[in-house]
Amino acid sequence: MLKMRKNTYLLIALLLCQFAVQAQQVKRIVSLVPWVTKSLYLMGEQSRLVGCTSFCPVVASDHIPVVANAMNVNLERILTLKPDAVIASSLNSPETIDNLKKLGIKVVFQPYPKSFEEICAYFIQIGDLVGQGVKASQIADQQKARLAKLKAGIPSGKNPNIFIQIGAKPLFCAVPGTFMDDFIRFSGGKNIASELKLGSVTREYVLKQNPDVIFIVTMGIMAHEEKDTWLSYSSLSASKSKKIFILDADQTCSPTPILFVDALEEITRLMY
Repeated sequence: MLKMRKNTYLLIALLLCQFAVQAQQVKRIVSLVPWVTKSLYLMGEQSRLVGCTSFCPVVASDHIPVVANAMNVNLERILTLKPDAVIASSLNSPETIDNLKKLGIKVVFQPYPKSFEEICAYFIQIGDLVGQGVKASQIADQQKARLAKLKAGIPSGKNPNIFIQIGAKPLFCAVPGTFMDDFIRFSGGKNIASELKLGSVTREYVLKQNPDVIFIVTMGIMAHEEKDTWLSYSSLSASKSKKIFILDADQTCSPTPILFVDALEEITRLMY
């Protein structure tokens, strides 16, 4: 009898916990973070989106209102959408976040991940927010397995010097403490900017480091112009071997578990 009571109490406790979790779930979300929007789509929870930015990769037929662009966030528009939560990040100004809170809107801050591990952790946090923590964890685990298999197949002993260029004016590169540095480390390469803390560099700096491989992460015609510029330096190792490649910015700069491994697969394919 005592055992039955304990089991009953345990069941009640579990049900109460489940109810509490469901009560905390947000049903109406405004996403000011493109990779969060992608994460919701990956989990099949895009129906919760009631607002997004002009940079969010939404399906047109979903008719999700745009409430922000690169410069401005329309606070009045967000207020009319009556969201349960607005998801923001360091891409948004502290003033915008403060104003949202002053309007009584719940703001969920999503940090910009600094590593693949953080990408997975933040992805799971978003899953928990919409009641899909288990599914998000499964997706993250699947991508960790993909990553392990990919790393196991990388040729040993080569360790090329790599420069990942992010933008051109000004010239920026991937530095340690960023998930883009993980691309370099996981692919078996060495980051030419390993001693830097800030990403701003000069062309002279890159030439002095003489990378074996250059990846350009930027958009439009500028990427091709940058590639031609690097190829014009005939003494550059990457130029000699023609190992100067353009990476898709939407894939490479979007910190979700699946897109990270997709981008790494492309990087290693081009390198080797």
